[in-house]
Formats: sequence, structure tokens, C-alpha cells
Amino acid sequence: MTIGLSAKASRFTESVIREMTRVNLALHGPERAINFAQGFPDFEPPAEIVEAAQAALARGGEYHQYATTWGARVLREAIAEKKAAEWGRPVDPEREVTVACGATESMMAAMLALVDPGDEVVVFEPFYENYGPDCVLTGAETRYVSLRPPDWSFDPDELRQAFTPRTRAIVVNTPHNPTGKVFSREELGLIAELCQEHDAVAITDEIYEHLVYEGVHVAMATLPGMAERTITISGASKTYSVTGWRVGWLIAPPELTDGIRKVHDFLTVGAAHPLQVAVAAALRFPPSFYDALLEEYRERRTLLLDGLRECGFQVHPPAGAYYVMAGIEEVSDLDDVAFCRLLIERAAVATVPGSSFYATPGMGRRQVRFSFPKRRETIERGLEALRAALVG
Repeated sequence: MTIGLSAKASRFTESVIREMTRVNLALHGPERAINFAQGFPDFEPPAEIVEAAQAALARGGEYHQYATTWGARVLREAIAEKKAAEWGRPVDPEREVTVACGATESMMAAMLALVDPGDEVVVFEPFYENYGPDCVLTGAETRYVSLRPPDWSFDPDELRQAFTPRTRAIVVNTPHNPTGKVFSREELGLIAELCQEHDAVAITDEIYEHLVYEGVHVAMATLPGMAERTITISGASKTYSVTGWRVGWLIAPPELTDGIRKVHDFLTVGAAHPLQVAVAAALRFPPSFYDALLEEYRERRTLLLDGLRECGFQVHPPAGAYYVMAGIEEVSDLDDVAFCRLLIERAAVATVPGSSFYATPGMGRRQVRFSFPKRRETIERGLEALRAALVG
């Protein structure tokens, strides 16, 4: 008997982002390796959120046991309170909010709850690498719409053509990973129009909602006619610098929330109870916290962009999130994968090949992605290593 993988598992690879991290660490060790590949901070989260987690652990009792499967009440109420203030309408913590193990599990739970095999899902390309496997695991057929550099705009007619009678959902990631695009109100308005015309649901990944440098973040769920057909995903990882905590959430109309909660229950049961309590405290941070967060990231963005330009990369300032998709035409004749390997070997700098964010063959071959949730000294050290390897 031959034992092999399922057809689904055979259709995608391991995370290229995490592979680049692993290869760099294996070759150079943690002291020398510089990680511009994976989007996690190399600095500490706010002391207040750590103290809140410590207090929950010290209190013990119920906090050491399962929370309600779809989220500790204190966290669901904090999410609902924050979103209601931002959206200008009530959000019901009992019937519309589900807490999951990060935005990654949230997206999988939403897809499994909503999509049947043979349904179509529209995805903008390039895309965060999880979306492709999510569609495979649900049995969906994916229809891709191109985001075109340097400003990562899309053709409205191409988007219209991507919607068909079989369209069940569209995935909208704004601010966008890997490009940093922030979808405008007009772009989201067209998506909303098409969702209503084709009776489709928008699944929005808004994990970078507090990192917008240019323009404003518009939540799809606030557009006319979209509250009842939007699943909004976000989480604590990026805003509060706790990517290892794996606390995310979904906000959806009650009929969709019912399905999401059932799927979530059998995927992971629930996120860590003490960390949910701590995140609830963080969600009540004052506006000054978010202002300071954005200013710090704005400085990191400027530092990285200036340094990449000096090295010869073609860069367009990201409007949001904490990534730069850089063109390599002026620095190398290699394709993206070979170039990323070269940077690891020569500079101990891990980046991500652009093609890993595309399903269309040949796309992204002249692009690499840099992430900048790093200390200033880490960014400077990485740029110095790049200059030595590429410029001399």
C-alpha cells in the first residue's frame, strides 16, 4: 500500500515566509541573522498588556480553564465596545463576535463556515499566502484580480468580470499584505456594489487597521448594505506586538456567526483564556497609544525605504501595514527566489520572494517583500548588510 498526502494537502507548500526565517537562522544563527521576512516585532509589547496577562495568570481559578468557546465574555464585550464606537452602530457581543486563535484561524473558520466545494471566491493578487490554501481546503475555486504596481490599483472591469453566479465571497485585506495598499472608499464601494448584485459576502482581513500612513481605513461593514454581508476579521497580534499570543476575532451578522462558531469550536476550541483577558484590557488603551504606535512605524518605514533606495531597489511607500514590496530589476538579474537565497547567503538577511504571494505563474519574479516591525538598530544593521552585499 502506498501512503500519500490528500489531494488538498498536495496542492500547496509550507509557508514560504516562515521557510525564509528558518533557512536564515539555520545558516547564520540568531545572533547574526536579520529577519525582514516574517512580520513580527523584535521589541517588547506594551508593558500594560503584559501586566494584564500576568494578573490574569496570578488570579488563576477560571482563567486556567476553558473560556466560552467563542470567546471570554470580557474580551467579546471589549471588542464590541471598540467597534461600536468606530463604526457608529451597535455591535452585539453575544450574537456577532467570535474570538479565535489569531486572524489566521479566523479566516479559515470564516471560509469553512461560508464556502462549499465548487463555490467561487474572489481574491486580489498578490495576496497573503494563507488565502490560497484556505480556498483549497474549502474546495473553493479561486478567481484572482490583479493589483498592479507601483500604486497597486486594480482594473474595475477585471473585478466585475471576476464575479459570476457562482461567487460566494471576496477576500479583502486592507491595509494590504504584502503591498501596503489601503483600499479607498471608492474601491470598497465598487466591491460592496458587486457583493450585493451577486449575493456574495465580503470577508475582510483588517489586522493592520491601526497602521495607516496615507489615506484612512474604511471598514467594509460600515458601507451601505454591507453590515449584513460582511465578516470582519482582526486581532491583537500586530497592533499590540503580541504575534505569539494568537488572539484574533471575527464580527459577523448572527446567522453567519452561528456557523463560524461551530467551525471554530472544532478547529481549535478556543484561544488562551488569560491572554484573552489581557487583550480585553489593551482594547481600552487611550487614543494616544495608537497615535504613538503609528508614529513609531512611520519612522521605521522611512528608515527602510531610504535605505532600500540607496541599495538600488525600486520602492513605492506603503500606505499601510508594515511591509515594502520592492522591485529588484536594478540590483540583480536573478529571479526572486534565487535573489532571496543570495541575500541570506551573503548578507544574513531574510526576505520573501514576491512570487510566493501570487498564484499566476511568472508574477512576482522581480519583487521581494521586506517587513519592518523591527527596532531601529535592527533595520540599520540589515541595511548595512544589504549595502555590503549589493553595493560594496
